[in-house]
Amino acid sequence: MKSTTKLGARKWLSFIIAGLIGQISWAIENMYLNVYAFHCTSDYIFIPIMTAASAAAATLTTLFIGALSDRIGKRKSFISFGYIIWGISIIAFAFLDPTSSYSFVGNSALLAGTLIVIMDCVMTFFGSTANDAAFNAFVTDSTDTTNRGKVESFLSILPMVAMIAIVVLQGLFVTTTEGMTKGWDIFFYVFGGVTSLAGLALLFIIPKDTIQPNKTEPYMRNIVYGFRPSVIKKNQILYLVLLGFLCFNMAFQVFFPYFLVYIQNVLLIQETNFMITMGVVLVIACIFTIAIGLFMDKIGKNKLLIPAIGLTAIGAFLFIFVGKENVIFAIIAGVILMSGYMVSTAVFGAKVRDYTPPTQAGLFQGVRMVFVVLIPMVTGPYIGQGLSNINATTYINEYGNSVVEPNNFIFLGTFIVLLIAIIPVIFLIKKERQVYNERQITSE
Repeated sequence: MKSTTKLGARKWLSFIIAGLIGQISWAIENMYLNVYAFHCTSDYIFIPIMTAASAAAATLTTLFIGALSDRIGKRKSFISFGYIIWGISIIAFAFLDPTSSYSFVGNSALLAGTLIVIMDCVMTFFGSTANDAAFNAFVTDSTDTTNRGKVESFLSILPMVAMIAIVVLQGLFVTTTEGMTKGWDIFFYVFGGVTSLAGLALLFIIPKDTIQPNKTEPYMRNIVYGFRPSVIKKNQILYLVLLGFLCFNMAFQVFFPYFLVYIQNVLLIQETNFMITMGVVLVIACIFTIAIGLFMDKIGKNKLLIPAIGLTAIGAFLFIFVGKENVIFAIIAGVILMSGYMVSTAVFGAKVRDYTPPTQAGLFQGVRMVFVVLIPMVTGPYIGQGLSNINATTYINEYGNSVVEPNNFIFLGTFIVLLIAIIPVIFLIKKERQVYNERQITSE
């Protein structure tokens, strides 16, 4: 058995700061901009539109910037300066108050939603430059097969840690009194400022770039390199991992964009009960994932993958039956769902890094985004929206509009797609065994 490669304090500190602050910023983009868009427009229609638009922006950005960072041999500058500008783009939302400032426009809700979608895409460009393209490539460059399980398990809990931080801290800034929601400007000032400060700190923390510039192919050819049939054939295991990851994330996106709305508006778990529910679920799930991650590289990633997907499916299935104000059942289902999700994500993420060609880590980040982000985020939310229209229930919101609320069919959809996700995983495991056996025969 290989000994574990030591990473060093500066790399770990880089992972912690860039990983955590990046996920807090993505939590704002993926979850609270949905809430903010509804606050400004009183219409859920902008949620899947914004999700799909930001996914497309993130994928295109990662394709171009990832290949560029490989070509010039730079990660540190893209990460540090990217985070600084990313924070500024978040602060820009503080200056947008369409509910009052644009009242002279005939359809102010349409304008508000359009502006938020455009600003979200701008924010996503800088976030994907710094995080999806450069930081993810930096992690791949800095790790190997002896420590990726541990690192990926740590990184996989950060979205949930970020969610805890946002759920707790958002309530300190955004308040609802007399039917009016206030404090969004302070919310964006604070978290945008934190993101920019993190970028400034990373200028001094991230180790000096050691990768060599990769100029073997013209830049524009590198953009489409990962989609060539010959490249796919050469890296079959990598693309099987990505296919499984695609199906898994699609299942997650069926319910996740509507999760907070479902918990608060449908299950009526609100205020203190909401914070307790989310806090307990995420803390237990994070502890479970870290515990598994410490031994993932020794146990073997394939031994964990199908059980972890199965655990996620069980959690989604249980959520179908959670009743209104049933905090205990929501916590049980949530712990199972989120624990399975984080372990699955850690395994998938580590395996993607294992099979990424070592001299092309930046280039393949764009390919990863197509499979892991773009397709799931374009398809999943619309599946969830369509399922919510089955036996639809409406309610009158604070603006006097009739709104269709998400229902428990979104979790049934998640359960079914998760079962489908197991199919490419089975092919993946068989292919790895085949390659391993062929190598054993060759070496004898």
